[in-house]
Amino acid sequence: MTRTERLFTLMQILRRHRLPVSGTDLARETGVSLRTLYRDIATLQAQGAHIDGEAGVGYVLRPGFLLPPLMFSAEEIDAIVLGARWVTERADPALAAAARDALSKVAAVLPAPLRHQLDDVPLLIGPVTDSGRDAHTVAQLRTALRNERKLSIDYRDEHGAASQRVIWPCALGFFERVHVLVAWCERRADFRHFRVDRIERLDLLDAGLPRRRQALLREWRAREGITG
Repeated sequence: MTRTERLFTLMQILRRHRLPVSGTDLARETGVSLRTLYRDIATLQAQGAHIDGEAGVGYVLRPGFLLPPLMFSAEEIDAIVLGARWVTERADPALAAAARDALSKVAAVLPAPLRHQLDDVPLLIGPVTDSGRDAHTVAQLRTALRNERKLSIDYRDEHGAASQRVIWPCALGFFERVHVLVAWCERRADFRHFRVDRIERLDLLDAGLPRRRQALLREWRAREGITG
């Protein structure tokens, strides 16, 4: 591993951790001595990385630092492009446009050889035939999730039974053929899953969520046995 690759790897490790990481752990993950690790930290700090901490305490990367144009592996480029293409084909128009813009920003900071590789990724996502109404609903749901707002919906289940609900949205799943909203349902006093294509009316309420969305999501994941 070259020094440039090692510095990039160190930045990636720091990005994964929200709490301080000891120098010993960082040295082990990057495969260098503690002395080399301290030099690498100092180098990144000199280049503008907002790394807080010191030897014997641990290190943490403060948000907001933009990586310089270092290096992506072939697999990382494939993953970035495939993910952006999936969002472009599967998400609502606003999110699809954001995916294209994000890919353009990545391309702008890549060295020329990698920029050409970004354009030549041979991994494609097939088109889908979601209705325009579903795309509009998905956009509204993303707004509710981002702003942590309650929703009032008219919903029709798989048996055709209609109901009115007030729900607390906490996650939106993008599956191959359907989108599924995870939410706490006030009517059932429990978590429920709602297929977006069965939501017949949706109103974004002024009321915020009584509990933080992250807390709701953690509780739902624990109930479903989802880890990681």
